[in-house]
Amino acid sequence: MLHHQQSVTEVAVKKTARILLGLSLVLIAFNLRPVFSSFSALLPEIVASTGMSTFTAGLLTTLPVLCLGVFAPLAPRFAQQIGVEKTLLLVMFILSIATLMRGVGTLPFLFIGSALAGACIAVGNVLLPGVVKRDFPDRAAIMTGLYTMALCGGAAAAAGVTVPVKNLLNGSWQWALAFWGLPAVLVLLIWLPQSLRKNHHSHGARIKVAGLWRDRLAWQITLMMGFQSALAYTVFGWMAPVLRERGLSGEAAGLLVSVSIVAQVVACLLVPSIAIRCKTQSVLNVSLYFCAVIGFLGLLYAPLAGAWGWAILQGLGQGGLIAAAMIVIVLRSKDALIAAHLSGMAQCVGYTMAALGPLLMGMIHSFTGSFIWGGALLVTLGIVGSIAGWGAGRPVLVNAYAKTN
Repeated sequence: MLHHQQSVTEVAVKKTARILLGLSLVLIAFNLRPVFSSFSALLPEIVASTGMSTFTAGLLTTLPVLCLGVFAPLAPRFAQQIGVEKTLLLVMFILSIATLMRGVGTLPFLFIGSALAGACIAVGNVLLPGVVKRDFPDRAAIMTGLYTMALCGGAAAAAGVTVPVKNLLNGSWQWALAFWGLPAVLVLLIWLPQSLRKNHHSHGARIKVAGLWRDRLAWQITLMMGFQSALAYTVFGWMAPVLRERGLSGEAAGLLVSVSIVAQVVACLLVPSIAIRCKTQSVLNVSLYFCAVIGFLGLLYAPLAGAWGWAILQGLGQGGLIAAAMIVIVLRSKDALIAAHLSGMAQCVGYTMAALGPLLMGMIHSFTGSFIWGGALLVTLGIVGSIAGWGAGRPVLVNAYAKTN
């Protein structure tokens, strides 16, 4: 009887620990996007207060995105050295500090805080899906859905809540930026005891994948990832300023960005199941690019009376592209090892390319004094991305193989 009670207790403890782990991963994911959309929501106030040029604002918008690509390859090395859990703990610790640093409000702290935050987010982006696959093999689909929803939810919350928070804090944009360090600190405290209990480390010979960087299909997938990311971070960085320049209030612009990002969540849940049922994903990929670009062009040029519809269309296209880029990585890979390395290649190069989107939009505004000519950038990203997406959707596998060092 006593043995039975102990078994029941052990099962209950393990179940509780698993639920806490899942919740923690979702909360970590939630903190990986507010850095982008909170800055965008306050950009006009930051520019007016600091006197920075639009070009400098573009650099600040671009910097954390560039760090996503630059620091992504370092994530597996950190995980091998100190373990995934402790690496994620370090990520949340530095992300908390970096977010709070941006609240100091001076240009040096804005740049340093943005760079540190981007580096932390890059590492978290790479490691979190692996933890989900390792610890939730029987619930991978559910956890992946929750993880994706948390990413979009964090972006939507920051876009919609940052300006009202600023108003509650006596109009201080500095405190409003620093506010997003509080959720990171909370998750850090939740994750701390779990990271100390876990002790997963990599052992054995290191396995490399050869041929991937010379494969045409792999590069088409990488370019699809890159151009959809460039669109996504142009949206994060400049949709709110575009709408505010057209006459909307900060609250209304932030709410429209939030609605667009919520629409991304819906698309993220629907597109994978649609893509798997298609023999080829080429038409789907091109259609999603079309929706994402047309939606943003509508917000840029069409009457504001239809802004809600354009925001939803852009969100459905953008969210669908994110999901489509991830699913083609799986469909074009013959096994999990190839998929992991293809994902690393696409993320490293793709996020580095993504930095060009918000940077070029900022440069266009700086040189012309308006976002009007930004439409040319959006169309270019959409056309080139569609060409890559058409190739990435073909039902063939990347030509790569594994080898041991």
